[in-house]
Amino acid sequence: MFRVPMSDISKDLLKQLNPEQAKAVAVIDGPVLVFAGAGTGKTRVITYRIANMIRHGIKPENIAGMTFTNKAAEEMRERLDRLVNIEDARKVFLGTFHSFCARVMRKDIKVLGFGTNFTIADDSDQAGVIKQAVIESGFEKTELSTEICISIISRAKGKMMSPQDLSRVAENEIEVRVAQVFERYMQILQNQNMLDFDDLLLFTVQLWQKHPDILEKYQERFTHLLVDEYQDTNFLQFQLVKLLAGKSMNICVVGDDDQSIYGWRGAEMKNILDFPRHFPKSKEIKLEQNYRCTNNILKAANSVISKNTERYAKELWSKCGDGDKLKVIRAETDEDEARYVADAIYDIMGSNPGTQHRDFAVLYRSNHQSRLFENSLRDSKIPYRLIGAKSFYERREIRDSIAYLKLAVNPKDDQSFLRILGVPPRGIGDKAIENLKRLQHISFVPLADLIGNEEFLKDLSGKAASGAKHMYSTLKKWRAMFAEPGKLSEKTLDYYKELNLIEGILKLYKDRNEAERRRDNIYELINAIASFEKIAETTPTLQDFLEAYALYDDNDKVEEDEEKHKNSVTLMTVHAAKGLEFSYVFIPGMEHNVFPHERSIKEGSNEEERRLFYVALTRARKNVHLVHTHSRMRYGKSTIQRPSEFIYDIPEEIADHVQAATAFKPLDAEELKEAWASLYKIADKT
Repeated sequence: MFRVPMSDISKDLLKQLNPEQAKAVAVIDGPVLVFAGAGTGKTRVITYRIANMIRHGIKPENIAGMTFTNKAAEEMRERLDRLVNIEDARKVFLGTFHSFCARVMRKDIKVLGFGTNFTIADDSDQAGVIKQAVIESGFEKTELSTEICISIISRAKGKMMSPQDLSRVAENEIEVRVAQVFERYMQILQNQNMLDFDDLLLFTVQLWQKHPDILEKYQERFTHLLVDEYQDTNFLQFQLVKLLAGKSMNICVVGDDDQSIYGWRGAEMKNILDFPRHFPKSKEIKLEQNYRCTNNILKAANSVISKNTERYAKELWSKCGDGDKLKVIRAETDEDEARYVADAIYDIMGSNPGTQHRDFAVLYRSNHQSRLFENSLRDSKIPYRLIGAKSFYERREIRDSIAYLKLAVNPKDDQSFLRILGVPPRGIGDKAIENLKRLQHISFVPLADLIGNEEFLKDLSGKAASGAKHMYSTLKKWRAMFAEPGKLSEKTLDYYKELNLIEGILKLYKDRNEAERRRDNIYELINAIASFEKIAETTPTLQDFLEAYALYDDNDKVEEDEEKHKNSVTLMTVHAAKGLEFSYVFIPGMEHNVFPHERSIKEGSNEEERRLFYVALTRARKNVHLVHTHSRMRYGKSTIQRPSEFIYDIPEEIADHVQAATAFKPLDAEELKEAWASLYKIADKT
């Protein structure tokens, strides 16, 4: 069943692999489960497997590699380019689940009643549709939280539940109401020829289940499937994988149950643990040699994670030596904690020549913890980057500019239309918009087409009617222009000029500097489109760019931020740090109810919290500083804290326990002068 014996792996590939990696690379046919511990070289295994397949006669176009981030896919692509002929490497599909499903939908979604020119809803679009669905379902707009609706609906789709299913299993009144909103939400999306992220996966699975002939086409195309980070798959992704690999059974999944930290968004760790049951006669391989951490860090991580009961037993080890002991720091307050981190970074850099700010990361359990570290690093003149801040593509003017592009592809996209109707200002007010919606309710025509309707125009002022006519004719003209591929950046610039977007944005802001900065951001978007054209394998369409934009993920935002702050200390949550590594890692807030988080303790999900701590520990190459406080400001009050139970899971012989100095802000020369003057006054009085 397993086609390639160990001796047949190309010698140049074999010499770059350890024995366990070589086993994982050697097996080409049949189901394979690779447990890849943190830092054990899973990306190398996946890319070398693909190279070995190609060298042994598997056509590259028959191979698909599924990832969770664009960054992971790009890294695999770059490595594969160095292992096989570039032409062959380009024929392999390497991309995210969502990008794979977007391709399926572009070809076959008509069967489900959508047009192939559908747009993919971003966060802003989705929130807008939810708000509309809440009102049209008969609820007050303040009655249901947009975030709660999105979360419940997303989890329902991840389990392949319909609105009716959700209504049947609803456990409280909120879920009953959300089920009603869910049904209207789906109707609005279809009316606007729009899909959300979950729909890309859901509709692909539904398409294949309802149309076996279409599924068979993809099964014959992709005879060998690889899945990265399999422990992070949800029920829907599992169904997708099972369907695609159901005929050939040539599937290799790589993952680590010990790093399953996304249960809160629907990931099901049981998918990786139950793989042998889902795919009988599978071969299991463990990768335990770590190439990142010192043995002391690994001993701590192994000890912590061994306390979990739901896991596949593994023991990471390294040839990097024992290294320094972990530092367990007790600070008096959370302000002292932040000061300790800044001081320690300063000390480490002073005693380790060549160490740079980018070698350090502060990894916290929750985003709100960042504030004091920002203050402390800023006071110490230490450069830092905060991961999670607003991305370039999340800025208002960029979302507005993208909305215009979406309308040029999909005229039914009412969310985009409403977003840009007043950008730049056209004199069309709320009353006119309500009239437009009333006309749509009668005619079932997209808003972008109704804006040129005489019935609508007759009630507008001369200036507003002129602006509406110009907008209507411009959108119609450029819809035809963008239908042809090529010259995207040139077309976009001309399109924006004709709409008066670039100069019109200057009128939206009183501050001239801010207005010009936002205008320059639009020019930067056009530069991004030009860059996209350069790297595209074929002449791209506007729809291709919008799809790439929509599938842009959080890890791309981290990479974008890296370009701006190449030598800065990184501040981020542990969740955001997964897949990254740093020489020195600080983990603050090591206290009960902080890490582990109080919500997880209440919900009984402490095993996932322990896995999260394991991920935090294994981000470090050289050393880890665990910091806990005696007291911390929580909910506006100073509360006495007790150390996290995770600290006690670390063997004493590999950890130094230290009391941090109380953090007083150092006085500058002027402050020092004033302090001495005050002391003299006191002395004079006595």
